[in-house]
Amino acid sequence: MKVEQTKLEGVVIITPRVFGDHRGWFTETFNKEKFMENGIDIDFVQDNHSLSSQKGTLRGIHFQKEPKAQTKLVRCTRGKILDVAVDLRKNSPTYKEWVAVELTAENHKQLLVPKGFGHGFLALTENVEVQYKVDEVYSPDHDRSIKFNDPEIGIEWPDIKPVLSEKDEKAPLLKDSDVDF
Repeated sequence: MKVEQTKLEGVVIITPRVFGDHRGWFTETFNKEKFMENGIDIDFVQDNHSLSSQKGTLRGIHFQKEPKAQTKLVRCTRGKILDVAVDLRKNSPTYKEWVAVELTAENHKQLLVPKGFGHGFLALTENVEVQYKVDEVYSPDHDRSIKFNDPEIGIEWPDIKPVLSEKDEKAPLLKDSDVDF
């Protein structure tokens, strides 16, 4: 397993070892012991799996407020996405900064998005499947989103017309949100 630190402290790219032969391949996407050896100590409690049928589907920027904030371990198991993490911790030296990583079914990369960060992704192909683990169960009362194109954050999305949910269309700007990190 290879762990790469991004410019945002705690947001890491994890590339598991892949073993392949004439039959296909095998990889461990999560191994608590190996994660702990790399300084990642998280107790995941829920797995999620989504399908984005249309290229250009944009989900995010999502997070859960305290006390139900979530750490996410995200991977793309079909197709290709641009996965984005945004630092929403007001006292952080990287507040409002973001990183973007291309996750694909072929590159097996995963993005670890800690509590205190917003998360979103853009489907770069049709029929994208994304799976992610979280360390806190979904809580509708704590679920929040921020406008994907908030100029205060300035995420550089590819030039694709986004397909948005009603929730994401109506998401507030960061300055109008009740983010509490």
